[in-house]
Amino acid sequence: MQAFLKGTSGSTKPQFTKDRAVSASAGSSGETKKTKPVPWVEKYRPKCVDEVAFQEEVVAVLKKSLEGADLPNLLFYGPPGTGKTSTILAAARELFGPELFRLRVLELNASDERGIQVVREKVKNFAQLTVSGSRSDGKPCPPFKIVILDEADSMTSAAQAALRRTMEKESKTTRFCLICNYVSRIIEPLTSRCSKFRFKPLSDEIQQKRLLDIAEKENVKISHEGIAYLVQVSEGDLRKAITFLQSATRLTGGKEVMEDVITDIAGVIPAITIDGILTACHSGSFDKLEAVVKDLIDEGHAAIQLVNQLHDVVVENDNLSDKQKSVITEKLAEVDKCLADGADEHLQLMSLCATVMQQLTQNC
Repeated sequence: MQAFLKGTSGSTKPQFTKDRAVSASAGSSGETKKTKPVPWVEKYRPKCVDEVAFQEEVVAVLKKSLEGADLPNLLFYGPPGTGKTSTILAAARELFGPELFRLRVLELNASDERGIQVVREKVKNFAQLTVSGSRSDGKPCPPFKIVILDEADSMTSAAQAALRRTMEKESKTTRFCLICNYVSRIIEPLTSRCSKFRFKPLSDEIQQKRLLDIAEKENVKISHEGIAYLVQVSEGDLRKAITFLQSATRLTGGKEVMEDVITDIAGVIPAITIDGILTACHSGSFDKLEAVVKDLIDEGHAAIQLVNQLHDVVVENDNLSDKQKSVITEKLAEVDKCLADGADEHLQLMSLCATVMQQLTQNC
């Protein structure tokens, strides 16, 4: 009996150390989870409505609903990276709290299947659920759910039409928020059922302030000129600017982020290359023009990027007449459409540059 007891007592010791080892490994894995890196776009996404920048009208309406007023069906539209999705998510978190957020909010975007069948089943079933539960912090909780349809302009017309009846029928328990870039692609019966809010492109000052704040928190070395250039290449898209900043920081490895690094990461065609194309056009030599275009494609620059940058150069060029600008701009629009339809980049760029050469070499 004593031997048996000795055996059991002896066997408990390694078990105890094993348990300690397991708990220690669990603790270490928990620590690694805490320090898991997060993309800066998600890390610095607005957590509350007050943090949303430069969209005063939307913030005012959402604040009223946070204070107890009813929330209408919403339609947010505007350029990408202006805070449309962040705004409604921040408002929903403040309305429902962290506990009820997952139960009360259904978010579908372009990566999800959103055909007519999904609208009829998934959205309809969620909208028909009765709301229940209260917030643990004691704050008032609105008696409705929110369905967020991100990138709604990519939904088919049939799916949008199927949504009309659901929006009306479930108005007592569900609010819809449609988010899109182009409001013209949303059918009229849906837009008439929603309060429309246009999200303006963020001003340069607000973007620079936000980027400087992130750079300071992440210990990024970048000058005010570098921040200004980052804002310029991002074209009012704060999400794109933050992503470029993080990529440039990783590439430089703690050194100061310079403009040439941002140019490489953003895929911007250097000004010297654009000048080279215009010089070749001025020369009137088709052989020189073809060589320059071939070099541009061989270096991996995107044709659509040249179209965008050449547009800015042509519009701001004081040496061109209005007629020359209109002809070149019309050609830029044609090439942009052809590239979107999948046309050959080399042929389209040759066609564009030939038109520019004709306009630059003719006597005005």
